[in-house]
Amino acid sequence: MADRAANRVREQRTGEANVADVRRVGHAGPIVLIALCLLLAACLVWGAGCKGSEPARGHQGEDRLIVFAAASLRDVFTALGEDFERAHAGVEVTFNFAGTQELRAQLEHGAAADVFASADQRHMDELVRAGRAAGPVVFARNEPVIVVARESAGAIRGLADLPAASRVVLGAPEVPIGRYTLAILDRAAASLGADFRARVEARVVSRELNVRQVLTKVRLGEAQAGVVYRTDAQAAQDGVAIVPIPPDLNVVAEYPIAIVAGAAHPGLARAWVDFVLSEAGQRALRGAGFVAPSGGGGPGP
Repeated sequence: MADRAANRVREQRTGEANVADVRRVGHAGPIVLIALCLLLAACLVWGAGCKGSEPARGHQGEDRLIVFAAASLRDVFTALGEDFERAHAGVEVTFNFAGTQELRAQLEHGAAADVFASADQRHMDELVRAGRAAGPVVFARNEPVIVVARESAGAIRGLADLPAASRVVLGAPEVPIGRYTLAILDRAAASLGADFRARVEARVVSRELNVRQVLTKVRLGEAQAGVVYRTDAQAAQDGVAIVPIPPDLNVVAEYPIAIVAGAAHPGLARAWVDFVLSEAGQRALRGAGFVAPSGGGGPGP
């Protein structure tokens, strides 16, 4: 009897304790619920933030960018590359500047690159057809001008005077600036004579593989005159005299840019293209003498 009474007392006390525990949980319930809600909200915000930053993670783990670019882009792209490296800590930008046709040949033979910037549409189109580049977009325009050695500035004042030059240097026909030059000479035939191109070509002493080589030969006095892009002529500053080509005879050079197929650093490649197309990139290009990528067009293929 005594044992049963003791057991009842223990059961009663245990029951009272359980009720007290339930009451404590009941009182704490709203606090726990609020804490859970706050935790859930924080997780949702964090998850949304991560999702929103997903594009920026596209180049995580990439620390190098390889850009193949036409020789006429050397100065402005070099400056943009420094800005890009400052904005992407730990990233190194490597450039390969050469004639567009040289760069295309390198890419066709499997050269490693992330981005290709061309001085004309033709070579870019060939790479797209070959599956080596995709989604090109025009990011700048340029125009050819005549550059004259300083000591000959008074003798060559316009396109019509070009056949009078003692030594002329041009771009090779497969080079964009060379092809543009031949298109200008052909257009001039109607107003300057059917033999105008032949008279100019009779004065040609060399045909160079990129526009900077043309400019260098004129600056060094190895040629009296040559045809280069306005941006290259401006970069020479006082080293040469600049003679404009009449707008009705001139052509417009369009510069397309694209990510190379199989790029080893696709995230950085996309970031570079976006940077070139951004207001900061376009401002730098305008400062170098390039024209905004709208309207106009180069000579037909």
